[in-house]
Amino acid sequence: MKLSPSLTKRYTSEQYTAREAQRQAEFIAWGPVVFQASRLMIKFGILDMIRDAEEGMTRAEIVERTGLSDYAVKCLLEASLCIGTILVDTDADRYTLSKTGWFLLNDPATRVNIDFNHDVNYQGWFHLEQALKEGRPSGLKHFGDWPTVYEGLSSLPEPVRRSWLRFDHFYSDSSFPEALDIVFNKNKTRTLYDVGGNTGKWALQCVAYDPEVQVTILDLPGQIGLMEENIRGKEGADRIQGHAINLLDPTALFPRGDLAPDAIWMSQFLDCFSMDEIVSILKRARAAMGDNTRLYIMETLWDRQRFEPAAFCLTMTSLYFTAIANGNSKMYNTEDMQECITRAGLEIEHIYDGLGQGHSIIKVKTPTPADR
Repeated sequence: MKLSPSLTKRYTSEQYTAREAQRQAEFIAWGPVVFQASRLMIKFGILDMIRDAEEGMTRAEIVERTGLSDYAVKCLLEASLCIGTILVDTDADRYTLSKTGWFLLNDPATRVNIDFNHDVNYQGWFHLEQALKEGRPSGLKHFGDWPTVYEGLSSLPEPVRRSWLRFDHFYSDSSFPEALDIVFNKNKTRTLYDVGGNTGKWALQCVAYDPEVQVTILDLPGQIGLMEENIRGKEGADRIQGHAINLLDPTALFPRGDLAPDAIWMSQFLDCFSMDEIVSILKRARAAMGDNTRLYIMETLWDRQRFEPAAFCLTMTSLYFTAIANGNSKMYNTEDMQECITRAGLEIEHIYDGLGQGHSIIKVKTPTPADR
């Protein structure tokens, strides 16, 4: 396994003293309540109040401002003190925000992750053991009787669906400007297949960026309906069309007209499938490609992350796929994706790193005649 320099430093040698390791073990043991107490400190506005108070706040002041009982506030403050999100001046009995508390409040990724884990994942995590043993998303039953979350996405209740979409879009949206440059300026692209196009957000970016491009979104029938509703009346929508397809069906072929598409785009898509399923999808993509077609795979490959917290989030997200999404996919590393691409009879032309929130784009082509 190859890791980025920061991950190598973090994951190949011991990081803690014995006492620190013991505390970390207890932090893990009490993880569920650490999460919920911290989430409620945000929801009740307590961390905001403490941050905005120049000299911090007393417990009595927090009770008065929140309307919560003294008992409730005392429990949350004491827990948060031990969690490390607040600090206390023992002489004045005033609470202030710690650096961890500041990030909990102000880091956009952290806020998205909190809502995603509470609304989408929390109850489902209880069934992780069953999901790992059976290879199916056992935790999804809290929301409906679907084989994967994708079939039920349009039917998820609020705020579950909203938190799912915010999580999905947050990580991809920040990469779009750089991705558009790669897709349109480094290769001539006039026709593009957006595979797993979801709500059409990327497709709208494409038609706004290039006044000539024609985009075909390939997705499940229910998602095509949501996409058409979302893009209706927006500029460039007339250059976006949908093609309903169940990509888990190995006989479902990509559309192929007289000319092959210039580009095939898969953003945060292949991580929704097992490696065998990825190979099947890539083989069908290859069947629709011409010699000049380029396939762009944008993923947050966990082994290429510049900052260690990103790798942490990504490997934890793999377990969401296990328990909730589909039971058999994950956030892949470079070696995994390379294996799938090779098995599909394709080859990597270039890898672009460092886009947005830690994305990479793998640019893939059909083998040249000399390589076939």
